[in-house]
Amino acid sequence: MAKKSKKQQQPGGTPATVALTAAGVAFTVHAYEHDPAHPSYGEEAAEAMGVSPERVFKTLVADVDGDLTVAVVPVAGSLDLKALATAVGGKRAAMADPAAAERTTGYVRGGISPLGQRKRLRTVLDASADGHATICVSAGRRGLEVELAPGDLARLTDAVVAPVGRA
Repeated sequence: MAKKSKKQQQPGGTPATVALTAAGVAFTVHAYEHDPAHPSYGEEAAEAMGVSPERVFKTLVADVDGDLTVAVVPVAGSLDLKALATAVGGKRAAMADPAAAERTTGYVRGGISPLGQRKRLRTVLDASADGHATICVSAGRRGLEVELAPGDLARLTDAVVAPVGRA
């Protein structure tokens, strides 16, 4: 009989939750019914979970000098592209092509997680995350969030922590 992979043993698991489990990190999964008509994935997650939008972080993929880079910022604000470029020693940043972001991370838009990506991208976590005991990020699909300590997220993604979000 063939041995099942860890992914198959975890019903509903995503590459992000599998990576967290493998790392032995404490986390909580929050599932909610995704509404395709909602104008903002992140705001929808905050509302559905009853969590302050300052604690729910969105994962954005940007192109910094030709390299795809992940920015993890609060859904309550926006990404400062110039600050992102500076944080990684780059000169120019622009939002990445959504198809390239999906292809590279292995996740669909609205469900891109900073964890368990197909190709691990350079990551910058907004410094505001340090002001919270836990934050929520996408667990790898729409309607699924994972709550964890910001230090654990930074460590697992080798993130640079810098002020890249704007209120």
